[in-house]
Amino acid sequence: MTPLIQFKNFSFQYQSQAEPTLRNINLDIQRGEKVAIIGPSGSGKSTLGQCLNGLVPHVYEGQIQGQLLFKGQDLIASSIVQRSLLISSILQDTDGQFIGQTVAEDVAFALENDALETSLIREKVAYWLERLGLTSLAHQRPQDLSGGQKQAVGLAGVLIDESPLLLFDEPLANLDPQAAHESLQLLSRLHEETGSTLVIIEHRLEEVLELGLDRIVLVEDGQVAFDGPPNQLLASSELMRVGIREPLYLTALRELGMDLRASQPLDDLTALELPALSLPKSVQVEEEPAGEVLAQWNRLRFAYPDRPAIFDDLDLQLRKGELVALVGKNGTGKSTLAQLLSGYLPAQGQYFWQGQEMSEQSLTDRARQVGYVLQNPNQMISQTMIFDEVARGLRLRGLSEEEVISRVAAVLEICGLTPFRNWPISALSYGQKKRVTIAAILILEPQVLILDEPTAGQDQAHYREMMDFLQELADLGHAIVLITHDMQLMLEYANRALVLDQGRILADQNPRELLSQPELLAKAHLRTTSLFHLADKLQVDPIALSQFYQERGRKV
Repeated sequence: MTPLIQFKNFSFQYQSQAEPTLRNINLDIQRGEKVAIIGPSGSGKSTLGQCLNGLVPHVYEGQIQGQLLFKGQDLIASSIVQRSLLISSILQDTDGQFIGQTVAEDVAFALENDALETSLIREKVAYWLERLGLTSLAHQRPQDLSGGQKQAVGLAGVLIDESPLLLFDEPLANLDPQAAHESLQLLSRLHEETGSTLVIIEHRLEEVLELGLDRIVLVEDGQVAFDGPPNQLLASSELMRVGIREPLYLTALRELGMDLRASQPLDDLTALELPALSLPKSVQVEEEPAGEVLAQWNRLRFAYPDRPAIFDDLDLQLRKGELVALVGKNGTGKSTLAQLLSGYLPAQGQYFWQGQEMSEQSLTDRARQVGYVLQNPNQMISQTMIFDEVARGLRLRGLSEEEVISRVAAVLEICGLTPFRNWPISALSYGQKKRVTIAAILILEPQVLILDEPTAGQDQAHYREMMDFLQELADLGHAIVLITHDMQLMLEYANRALVLDQGRILADQNPRELLSQPELLAKAHLRTTSLFHLADKLQVDPIALSQFYQERGRKV
């Protein structure tokens, strides 16, 4: 059979780059396959997707060598319009692909272009809005939604067109754990019903294994480093070598002494036969005493114009040395709360800094105390070059250029951006742009730092580098708040978990305790990590196993 997609000795070099981003790619994708493309940040995997959907070369110009074929026909020569009938894609940056003024209009866009009858369009739009839980948002602007809701709108707009190949670039990045699980189940059902081909570019490997992947393609430095069945890759050391996070349960099993082999169903914990394994005696770690209160908000109230109140009499304290995970379902108000805490949105209530009321302070003064990194990096970037973007805050504060250069160099190194210091921001991947915005806030050294999905789009190496640095800041007395859907991150690093649900704090406790409460997790649209499923399979205490992982597996 002729493959659906063929890359033959394919190379691509962006017009603004001195070296090719993709080099001598040889890759076949068969009809009906489910393929995951993974790789470190900046490895070229998103560029590979852009070559498929036509953004390369029609939007991002550059030099192409080799062939790219669809059912044996030249795909490079086709227009974006022709390409869209063959390949539907959801982009990593969802804001970049919205067309309609409302959610319903945006979902209907592809069908309107195909000139379908209005009654059929309405029927299909209603069907996909319902399947993705978007019916109540049908008349809202996509730009006003939470990051996860935007992702769901983009997904609906792709699925409605029923193209033979569905291409997803980081589709889980902004979805809460339950929504991510449900989206993957939907994709699995869609694949079974239509026989469509799925290509998913994703860092969250453990989650996409739920799809029952046929193959995983590992891209490293613009080349295919691995192309084969999931179990073969999971049994090897390739993921660790290139800095990709392997499934949590596999790391724990390795640390418990299990020999992992490609002949085992390593991609499916439920099917994995385990030998008798026992936990070593855990080292009891004394809880650190609570630090001094840095920031405090009392009776916080907020409502968007002409809408019901999101928060009403919410109280919150942040202490020195805390690393707090703020979690909850998409659209429950996490990003809004971050904007209230950092002063970007006006709130009623009292604000105290180290015991002194400062409710009437200016946004500039609040920024010296509370730094906020937005979820979407494109909403923060204002400069053309990376160095200038990171240096901007220091220059506005009047620091000497000599000190600016020194401090920028230090924070670029921390954020893994030193090799790109003289690059234009437009040449970066989405994940790299996120690191630029984090660097631009870190350099200002606020005592309270709020980061909205800081690890989305980051590979394991940059994830570890960033999180270990944030842990160091917490150890020095900063208060760090992470808005995240990553339950593994919460388990590994946070010493406090705040569960937000419909404008109120549903729980405030240790992450290990939170992950052992199924009813609470279900209510907040969260899911336990695979460590807890592994503990059940091994018949050991899940909290003890998670503590063992924190002591041993986190260092892997």
